[in-house]
Amino acid sequence: MSAAVWLIGSRGMLGSEVEALLADRKIPFVATDRECDITDLDALRSFAAAHEPAWLINCSAYTAVDKAEDESELAFRINASGVENIGKVAAENGARVIHISTDYVFDGEKPGAYREDDPVNPLGVYGRSKAEGEGRLKAATDRFFIVRTAWLYGTHGANFVATMLRLFRERDSIGVVDDQWGSPTYAPDLAGAIARIMVSDSTAYGTYHFTNEGRTSWYRFACEIQREARAAGLVDDRCRIDPLSTEQYPTKARRPKNSFLSKEKIRTDLGVDVRPWEAGLRDYISELAGEPKAH
Repeated sequence: MSAAVWLIGSRGMLGSEVEALLADRKIPFVATDRECDITDLDALRSFAAAHEPAWLINCSAYTAVDKAEDESELAFRINASGVENIGKVAAENGARVIHISTDYVFDGEKPGAYREDDPVNPLGVYGRSKAEGEGRLKAATDRFFIVRTAWLYGTHGANFVATMLRLFRERDSIGVVDDQWGSPTYAPDLAGAIARIMVSDSTAYGTYHFTNEGRTSWYRFACEIQREARAAGLVDDRCRIDPLSTEQYPTKARRPKNSFLSKEKIRTDLGVDVRPWEAGLRDYISELAGEPKAH
């Protein structure tokens, strides 16, 4: 039985959105999560032989950034070896791969927007494992799309926006880092970009960046979350948000201070639309509030 798409990592935040989009567009697909272990090459080969997919969309990853500092072997097994296995299986079956990567492959020292051809220099285990995964995928197949994203949030799974909304209800004040900059990414918008690559039957292989457009800090993002949530009646006014420096909010893994990614290439080469991050946030808040989306 052949399927147009094999969606790997279907139960995560992004995978759930991609699965919903494939179903909505009536694109034939099969979906797997942990029941098909990407670190088991034989299991991947068997599944591919049974379903003959033309596309492999990899939304699976080890994403616990701080925990990765203590679980480096596991992070590399999933984010590097697992991705290499996906690339090998795709090459053996003549399939194309869309693989999701991260802004954490960069060190955040560049003053402007990161382009796809900027050198990687990850600061921690998670970023190193993702950077190695990119390299291993490129070595395994030449029919790949690597899509780096950042600051991802959505309705399926833990994320910054959901955490902020909970804290706004629980606390009188919170502190949020104001010297790390980037672009929030609404998971359904990234799912749409993935679908665009596939549906357009593109052969413009390579590495691309996708986030929503615009640049903000975590603190300013939190302020906008609170403003939108107030307007939707999800929170009240009692929680004060204080700006912090990275040094005032230490974490086990270092984060890049600049995660701003240029979207010029994905717009120009693949025709992917990129809307402002504020529009994505409004849709997310509206969904939580049970209101219709703006688009």
